Amino acid sequence: MTTQAELENQIAALIESIVFTKVTPDQPLLESGLIDSVTTVEVMLAVEAHFHCTIPATEVAIHLESVRTMAAYIAARQ
Repeated sequence: MTTQAELENQIAALIESIVFTKVTPDQPLLESGLIDSVTTVEVMLAVEAHFHCTIPATEVAIHLESVRTMAAYIAARQ
């Protein structure tokens, strides 16, 4: 079983590989502009491939708020 911290590290690494910038667990991703509409799609596809977890399009803004919120969503579905 993966811990919350391990999951957050995996998600952060995945996002960092897309945006080429270090991210922290509580850093706002969408609100800060770090992730835009194009990179949002890339992140969603990478999350789906890596974690076998789909985030509904209507909930992306909620769950992609930060690494921590995404980790909580994925953990609840694994």
